[in-house]
Amino acid sequence: DGSANSDVYSWMWKRAPGFFDVVAYTGNGTAGRTVSHNLDVAPEMMWVKGRGNSNNWAVYCKYVAASSPQSYYLHLNTTAARNGSVTYWANTVPTDSVFTLGANSAVNGSGFDYIAYLFASLDGISKVGSYTGTGSNIDVDCGFTAGARFVLIKRADASSTGWGVID
Repeated sequence: DGSANSDVYSWMWKRAPGFFDVVAYTGNGTAGRTVSHNLDVAPEMMWVKGRGNSNNWAVYCKYVAASSPQSYYLHLNTTAARNGSVTYWANTVPTDSVFTLGANSAVNGSGFDYIAYLFASLDGISKVGSYTGTGSNIDVDCGFTAGARFVLIKRADASSTGWGVID
């Protein structure tokens, strides 16, 4: 019908050590399960989604809380604030070779297939981080001389806003 749906977006990233990796795995339902990756650095942000279930996108972010970020999660497809009521990441910080999962079906249901997108900061290429906002006139220096081409923002401490994208 020629109409556009502004709720659907897509971007493509290229897998490359140091800033982005994609991992497919099958869940086993066991807390403490580790999954290998090829990022070669510890992921600062991870998006995980079951490919055959209706669970939300689970998000780990190193900067989601001042302490123990591995105890929290966000959902990429909701406006919900950070939450620590479910141990998606088995209370374990990811390393340069593996990330650890809890038993929750959003990230590790037995027999379900999952996809995980892993991001890290690499000078001149990508930046994962946080800032304290004032509610207006936001100016965040990501360290790029030519300006950022893609920015994803979520207020972590409140459910009042969704994810914002600037590209």
